[in-house]
Amino acid sequence: MSMLSPTGLIATITYLGINQSGEDLTTDEQPSVNVDYAGFRGDNHSGLTRSSCVRVQKQYPKGTEIRNTRQISALSSEELGEIAADMGIDKVQPAWVGANLVMSGIPAFSKIPPSSRLIAANKTSLVVDMENAPCRFPGEIIEKFHPEKGGRFARHALNRRGVTLWVEHTGSLSLGDKLELHIPPPCTWRQP
Repeated sequence: MSMLSPTGLIATITYLGINQSGEDLTTDEQPSVNVDYAGFRGDNHSGLTRSSCVRVQKQYPKGTEIRNTRQISALSSEELGEIAADMGIDKVQPAWVGANLVMSGIPAFSKIPPSSRLIAANKTSLVVDMENAPCRFPGEIIEKFHPEKGGRFARHALNRRGVTLWVEHTGSLSLGDKLELHIPPPCTWRQP
């Protein structure tokens, strides 16, 4: 029995970005990316493993080598628009928030379940690790373009900051490509 079900929801890629420098989290827009088991080839967050960070501080001491399930940062263009409107600015550029992948067409994108798959027609497949919590770093970049507004980012991005992804099947992705959402069964576990 298959555990993952196609939803029929199709997302269209509107932005692809690579962070090559690692000096801050900004990304440079790309027309296409090569996707291998480490993530988007050439991106600062790619790798099979990474050092643990604040996301898993209750599980591992900072700096512990762990599996990299934060290879790719994905957001929805709809949620970026909502964040911008709530911040009182015209637009939040994907590059400012460190986006590797932005897509349109999936409602409540930041809340899609962990273990969901986003699968392209060429079978490039990305797995949702978890919702990406907002942090202060995008706000610092936004502040350069919209003085006295950047500090609003974390508050307005809560539950709209997208998800982190890791690669299940390699390939390539290009602007305009379609990704179909496949989801696992609902979680029915309850603490006894």
